[in-house]
Amino acid sequence: MAAHAASSPVVVVQRLDSQDDNPWHTGAACRRDEAGLFFAPSKEPTAARLSREEQAKQVCARCPVLLECREHALNQPEPYGVWGGLTAAERRVVLSRRRRRDGERRIPAARRIAG
Repeated sequence: MAAHAASSPVVVVQRLDSQDDNPWHTGAACRRDEAGLFFAPSKEPTAARLSREEQAKQVCARCPVLLECREHALNQPEPYGVWGGLTAAERRVVLSRRRRRDGERRIPAARRIAG
């Protein structure tokens, strides 16, 4: 039986910090507000959407985890709602700019290798 235990894989779990017990979103300001403020109802008129998004962004502006929320939404990516003070359309622009920037960084490196 000891020989079998020696051949079993050993998994070591190491905690880097206490964030596992308290994820970033537990401190989010939006947890105290109406979720409808951050997500559009179906067929919402443009003026109502813009007003609602502005109200959501005001909540985000005072949020202690704004940057963590924004990065979460960009990394997922979250397709709907206001996350980290950005609408879905604004996040698409940020992601597009990041892809373009990252692509520009790779091109000079490729030229150095080829040259």
